[in-house]
Amino acid sequence: MKIYIASSWKNQHGVEMLTDLLRQKGHEVVSWIENNHEEWDVVSNMGFDKWVYSDGGSRSFTFDTEGAMTCDLLIYYAPSGKDACAELGAAFGRGVPIMGLYAKGEDLGLMRRMMFKWYHNYRDLLLAVSEFAGGRLLTVEKQG
Repeated sequence: MKIYIASSWKNQHGVEMLTDLLRQKGHEVVSWIENNHEEWDVVSNMGFDKWVYSDGGSRSFTFDTEGAMTCDLLIYYAPSGKDACAELGAAFGRGVPIMGLYAKGEDLGLMRRMMFKWYHNYRDLLLAVSEFAGGRLLTVEKQG
């Protein structure tokens, strides 16, 4: 199953560990961290605002948005920022199923309804991903 993890650079190490765990289970993870890691030298030299409109920024934007919109499952790793929320919305608009990994500090309001479930630890999330991949988790779980 092809999975995209939408998150923030502040969660880099956790996203990398989750990526490794998902790959160990046989999933393909489209990693914006791996794609963009070498770009940070360019960003540092150029400045972020200028980089956004550069060829590298364009390539990263395309990679990230296409990854979010064409995956089989999107995992929203919280708390995150505006870019991850934009990826979340793009995926939701395309009908991509979304699971959320909740962490203290997450401040999504009404848009938290895009997740078919929030998980409060990575073990439950990994179990749900396995159930989803196996066709056993097919219904939207309403949050109370």
